Amino acid sequence: MQPQVDGNLVKIFVKSGDVVKAGQVLMRIDPLKQVATVQSQQGTQAQKKAVYEYNQIEVERQRKLFEAGVVSRDTYDQADQAYKNAKGDYEANAALTNTQQQQLGYYDIRAPFNGIVGDIPVHLGDYVSPTTVLTTVDENADLEAYIYIPTERAADVRSGLPVEILDTAGKVLAKSKISFLSPQVDNGLQSILAKAEIPRTPDLLRNQQLVKARITWSTSPAPVIPVLAVSLIGGQSFVFVATPKGNGYIAHQVPVTLGETVDNNYPVLGGLKPGDKVILSGLQFLQEGAPVKPLG
Repeated sequence: MQPQVDGNLVKIFVKSGDVVKAGQVLMRIDPLKQVATVQSQQGTQAQKKAVYEYNQIEVERQRKLFEAGVVSRDTYDQADQAYKNAKGDYEANAALTNTQQQQLGYYDIRAPFNGIVGDIPVHLGDYVSPTTVLTTVDENADLEAYIYIPTERAADVRSGLPVEILDTAGKVLAKSKISFLSPQVDNGLQSILAKAEIPRTPDLLRNQQLVKARITWSTSPAPVIPVLAVSLIGGQSFVFVATPKGNGYIAHQVPVTLGETVDNNYPVLGGLKPGDKVILSGLQFLQEGAPVKPLG
């Protein structure tokens, strides 16, 4: 928050961390100079009002005398012109007085909305100007997540895609959808800015907080296998399946094509057939053709 006028701080009514209501006075800049200006303006307005009221009476008097043939048309016109001049002068001064009175309200710094007061870097007696940062008031509502998407994903991203906001541990803090896509590419990052509106959360997210975002590009039903069931050999993913042989089963290693991990599981994109029994435990003891026995 920055003031709209300059002057010395004479009151600070809040401290960092206070919960404030919209319109609550947070600080006050010394208003004495502006009060004097308003009072002077009000005095001038009272003088101009007296002149205006006198000319209003005078033009009516001259009108009656003119209609009675006592004074000339020129005399009446002069009185009418003086009345109009006095009226315009008074109304202009009244508008100026009103402006100065409104300006007086800027010496009280008020909260723009309900929120929590942030750091207060200024102190009593400090001289402040419209470029001075007084404090912040954060509501932590109506937040937006700024998500920078690599340009190679430009063909995949679109408004409405589901977005999950995660903390550093991968816990989902909020769910949303992409609501804005920049028509330009950020030249420095070579990425596309997307925004997602964040619903009100119980103080889990704050302004300027760094979080992770997970975008769901598409959805389709697919089997999943635990991460620990997968072996990586020469850059190729393999799993062991229990293959029938005689009256039992043996372990058979098959290559598989996997998607990106979801909650410690891999979606299987290819390599397995419906009904395949994937071996999930004891993999360190397995080798091709080893006898296995399903549990249960």
